[in-house]
Amino acid sequence: MNFSKIITEIEKVDPEVYERVDTRRTAMKGFANLSGKLALAAVPVALSSLFSKAYAGGGPGDAVTDVLNYALTLEYLEAEFYTNIVASPVYGTISAAAQGALAKIKDDENKHVAFLRTVLGAAAVPKPTFDFTAGNGTGTGPFAGYLNSYAMQLAMAQTFEDTGVRAYKGQAPALIPNNDVLTAALNIHSVEARHASHIRQMRRALGALGAVPAGVDLKPWITLKESGIDNPFRTAVQPSYDGEEITTQAGVNLLTVGGMTFTAEAASAAFDEPLTMAQVLAIVDPFIA
Repeated sequence: MNFSKIITEIEKVDPEVYERVDTRRTAMKGFANLSGKLALAAVPVALSSLFSKAYAGGGPGDAVTDVLNYALTLEYLEAEFYTNIVASPVYGTISAAAQGALAKIKDDENKHVAFLRTVLGAAAVPKPTFDFTAGNGTGTGPFAGYLNSYAMQLAMAQTFEDTGVRAYKGQAPALIPNNDVLTAALNIHSVEARHASHIRQMRRALGALGAVPAGVDLKPWITLKESGIDNPFRTAVQPSYDGEEITTQAGVNLLTVGGMTFTAEAASAAFDEPLTMAQVLAIVDPFIA
């Protein structure tokens, strides 16, 4: 982790940062005193403590902090969702393999929450109150009864994971000034993609019992803007898939490229599209009470 680079990037945003933490030398000396595994464990806490003190009275708008809190909100949602379904009445009725997969994903999401909260420190937003029926706190949304429906749980899990993958991708450019944070976010992004793929394969194995529409060949990846989720949930999840049907990249027409011809399905599946923060917040909003 390049501490000098982190502090240099903060200095660009706030030239008075050293007046807040005494001096650059003081800040760097504090980190230099950390060593070995203890240092690695203490780094997020040390960074959090340093800059929490520095900006205790309020500081400049921090785009990186905003993005991390945005990611934290999504991770809060996923962590609580999986915690709920692992404790749900139907969890004990599914196969041992399925139980193991869902428990592993639950643990991953809770680790993501713990990591982001540690990095953000006092700047971390509190966990919202969630309504997993997507009823804005009424408990009567389209996913009412999800705790008693394994098919509904998997459909929701797939949508949350697919949304998370696109959400992290959409905010990656904002993290470019901080290579360490960008690397950590990309590490989470790839794990979310693996979660999404595995959940899709779990649903495929269930077929119609997994709320897969008749005639849809559910794959481990997104094709066009097909959710692979049947009614009555299809309309509710569609915003998470809109925009994935794009068949151009950087101005290149993927249908006819390199002297070869491809179908729209193949072209769209070869590339994953980002979602903007506004799009993701609109998708998540119904799940917040």
